[in-house]
Amino acid sequence: MDITLKGDYQPFLYGLQELAIEKGTTLSQSGKSLMIEKNDEKETVVSYQNGQGKICYYHDYHVYRAFGLFVQHAAHGKDFLLKEHSQFKTIGPMFDLSRNAVMKVCQFKSMLRKLSLMGFNAAMLYMEDTYEVKEFPYFGYMRGRYSQEELKQLDDYAFRLGIELIPCIQTLAHLEEFLKWDASAHLKDTRGVLLAEQEATYQFVEKMIIAATTPFRSKRLHIGMDEAEELGRGIYLNKYGYKDRLKLMTEHLYRVTEITDDLQLEVMMWSDMFIKLASDSGDDQYDMSTEISEEMQQLVPSNVTLMYWDYFHTKKKEYHTLIDKHKQLGQTPAFAGGIWVWNTFATNYGLSLKTSEAALQASKEAKIQDVFVTLWGDDGYENNYYAAMLGLQLYAEHQYYQTVDQADWYSRTTFCTGLDPQAYLQLNELDAIPGVAEGNTDQTNPSKFLLWQDVLLGLFDKHIEGLAIAGHYQQLEQTFKQLRNPQAELDFIFDVPEKLSAVLARKSTIGLQLKAAYDAKDTAELKAIADVELPEIIERVKRLRAAHKKQWFQINKPFGWEVIDIRYGGLIARLETAIERISQYINEEVDFIDELEQERLPFNANVDQSTGLGWSSYYYRIASPNVFFHVLPIY
Repeated sequence: MDITLKGDYQPFLYGLQELAIEKGTTLSQSGKSLMIEKNDEKETVVSYQNGQGKICYYHDYHVYRAFGLFVQHAAHGKDFLLKEHSQFKTIGPMFDLSRNAVMKVCQFKSMLRKLSLMGFNAAMLYMEDTYEVKEFPYFGYMRGRYSQEELKQLDDYAFRLGIELIPCIQTLAHLEEFLKWDASAHLKDTRGVLLAEQEATYQFVEKMIIAATTPFRSKRLHIGMDEAEELGRGIYLNKYGYKDRLKLMTEHLYRVTEITDDLQLEVMMWSDMFIKLASDSGDDQYDMSTEISEEMQQLVPSNVTLMYWDYFHTKKKEYHTLIDKHKQLGQTPAFAGGIWVWNTFATNYGLSLKTSEAALQASKEAKIQDVFVTLWGDDGYENNYYAAMLGLQLYAEHQYYQTVDQADWYSRTTFCTGLDPQAYLQLNELDAIPGVAEGNTDQTNPSKFLLWQDVLLGLFDKHIEGLAIAGHYQQLEQTFKQLRNPQAELDFIFDVPEKLSAVLARKSTIGLQLKAAYDAKDTAELKAIADVELPEIIERVKRLRAAHKKQWFQINKPFGWEVIDIRYGGLIARLETAIERISQYINEEVDFIDELEQERLPFNANVDQSTGLGWSSYYYRIASPNVFFHVLPIY
């Protein structure tokens, strides 16, 4: 479709040209007329009537979504009139760039174009140590950190698409990857927490803040400070003695905000430490009975916006209760939800969509102004950012409507991403397997633990006894093959799920088959497993690894792939060892196989009380119960 821009379009021309290319549209002098003009009515109006298109916008960023809406609807050739009104001041995703997957700049630009079409006006870059601090060369060393120039390039591009990029860093905890180096030992309290109350720490924090904010136009900065339970319990305790955690954290916060005030920054921070320390247990941010004392109300600096994060609750009233507790601290918080792409190869849409709908409705009713949606990548980011796009589109639609119509949400997803919403929902089926309750609202990640668990040790085999899992994955492989569309730009994200389903169609239950054959002394079955089944699984794992590697290098910088590479290498090596051990037993070179003599116990003791099949956040715990590495509890 050709479009001829008219009216007040010059300030938006660069971004509109980029979006036109994104959607295969041409801006010319002989296309459908599209008038762009400012609207004082605080709403966006997009229309096409009598062969004339028109966009009336209130906020500049509305123009880019409106352009997408025009392209989407005018393609049908029928007249239409759309009206939208922003529900929040700020809305956007938060990209976790600290769990090994650091998006390539070119790929990030592709993502920004899609976010702009969706209608987002902000995005956060969560960078623990993946940005350049020139005075500290070990900060982000070999971690794919962004240079100052790369961040400026991203900010320039986002700005021209109506998106504010906001750095989100850590100024207290979650700095394990920097503090592990000998060069930073003098800044360390515990493994991931900075040593408070020493000047060297605040000199370092100032350098971090300057480095993180300089490339960006935004004056907003997220300073982190979440999950700092170890604060004051390591070197600080040995050096200075005991101090109450709340007092120590508050004093540290004031020192940090002195720096941000000098730099004239608007500061956000995660709220969980304040809410946790207000609870009776001191460690539960979701305690519905927590009372906020007058003393606690006085502790939060007025120049800091608290951000309440919650990816778990499925009822609107629960969000209201917790938002009210934040309000008792003296302000309406910002909110951060989540699309569950972390700790799994799947995307848990069952849980994500239910929690998001409840959270977004509560946020509107509570008059929250700033809403973000997190895409964490815990334990190495085996998943990818694009797998969350259906969930991101839901957040975008909630920005413009009080309630979201599913048909409109789905059609917008198809337009903005090029993929059918049902294709995204199929990703959920990697974890929503037999034995998992409908909706998958418990945390369960069988696509991860059934892949990485050792075939001889079978740490999760007890969880899946008697379930028709192999058939589920066999059918899922065929489903992914059928829904693939090689013409779609994002089709590549389904190659890994397809190949993973093929692996799990054979591997998921092989440990149970192996143990049963061994216990029955069925040497014929053992031989078939060693000679046929395990070699076939190895070949499928190799194909999966190749697909996963291709996906990683298409989206991310190379740093961090070595972690996943090692996991695949270890998996293949252990399958080869299993073949050798079984063959030795069949050939009577050994009298027994020690690993198969052991009783199978559930990995999660209370899995039978769950509606899922268990959970483990960490590869190294799934792969073996033995010691991968030894970490002292404090240092």
